[in-house]
Amino acid sequence: MGEELSVGQVAAVAKVTVRTLHHYDEIGLLSPGGRTPAGYRRYRDTDLDRLQQILFYRELGFSLEEIAAILDDGTVSPTEHLRRQRDLLHARISHLQELAAAVEHAMEASRMGIQLTPEEKFEVFGADYQESWETEAEQRYGDSAAWQQSRRRTSRYTKADWERIKAEGEALNARCAAALAAGTDPASAAGMALAEEHRRQITDTYYDCGYAMHRGLGEMYLADERFTAGYERVAPGLARWLRDAIVANADVHQAG
Repeated sequence: MGEELSVGQVAAVAKVTVRTLHHYDEIGLLSPGGRTPAGYRRYRDTDLDRLQQILFYRELGFSLEEIAAILDDGTVSPTEHLRRQRDLLHARISHLQELAAAVEHAMEASRMGIQLTPEEKFEVFGADYQESWETEAEQRYGDSAAWQQSRRRTSRYTKADWERIKAEGEALNARCAAALAAGTDPASAAGMALAEEHRRQITDTYYDCGYAMHRGLGEMYLADERFTAGYERVAPGLARWLRDAIVANADVHQAG
């Protein structure tokens, strides 16, 4: 075992605050392996290894609850953790490269006054996108307040806005898939936190999505095979996992 470090030394090495390390200890995410006779925290090599993993997953946008579920999964070996981190990094690099190219294109389009065309929609939303979905949605929901609110908001969005929205949605889907892979119960605090983030993304981007409406969307993700297929491409079983997390989250908030 190497030299034990104080909380201040670890904070300096890892470039985090002492307060952050105290918080990690208080929530049980990173409790130091040693204590001085006076009760001061002392960090060992294994603690620093865990901190490195925590900071890695935080950089990728995982919540502290998600990170705890990942790192405390006894079925995953240290080698598998490294392999997972490598794959996540490669995916992140690839996505950022694609996003950078799309943003450059969007900036040029914005300078020229170009709005989002049908072709651009395919480029942003992927080859599976069908314009008929917009017509169908308007026929079904065109008279609703939510639809009108969504139309007002999205009419002002540029391609850069849609790229950002798409990236945020994909990042959330990736975190949901990671929670599913880690065996996280959709009705747990971590699962419901992801469902709440999903609801807030809809509210911030399209329309005010209350819990009853969000519950209906969750049910649609299983009832409509097109939505189901989209989530299943991210991870098998994700559509049902997200639906269950949404329902659990709605139950808690509507009961309150």
